[in-house]
Amino acid sequence: MPKIVDHELRKIRIAEAAWKVIVQSGMEHATVRKIAKESGLSVGSLRYYFPTQAELLLFSMELVSERVKERIHAHLHQPKADPLTAIKDVIGEMLPLDDERRVETEVWFVFSAKALVDLRLRQLNEQVYTEMSNAFKRVIQFLQQVGLVRADLQAEREAKRLHALVDGLALHHLMHPEKLTKQAIIDILQHHLRTLQT
Repeated sequence: MPKIVDHELRKIRIAEAAWKVIVQSGMEHATVRKIAKESGLSVGSLRYYFPTQAELLLFSMELVSERVKERIHAHLHQPKADPLTAIKDVIGEMLPLDDERRVETEVWFVFSAKALVDLRLRQLNEQVYTEMSNAFKRVIQFLQQVGLVRADLQAEREAKRLHALVDGLALHHLMHPEKLTKQAIIDILQHHLRTLQT
């Protein structure tokens, strides 16, 4: 009986192998040959799923974005008694607070650098940036709706400030994990959210 292959799952496994190669060796060394070896496939088999390296990188980048969005969606559909805890959980999905999120964050920053010179990646990068920006706007609007921020808060400015803070925390932790620990990230985020209340 012929083996049944789940093609979508295979593509995801290849993308995850690409992440591993990128994190270990850098984007410039993420060759099709290395990714094929990491995923346990021949180069020909990999090219069946991704005819070009650009298509593989684009899919890999989209997968990072989709995983983060899925986890955020899950939090939003789990009722929590404390709205502030719910918001911290949502924002936490965008920060490298465990091994999975650390790999995703590393890959995302590498892709973002590559997007400066690759138009296809830049378009996706812009799309995800807009989605993230809108997510932070919704966070601030939610905090306003439940009365957890001061009345004179400028929502647009605070959404941008929160977005910049989260990006900065993620980057600083990746570059200097011993100086900006995971607990420090959580403490800084909690402190920032408290400043919106007074």
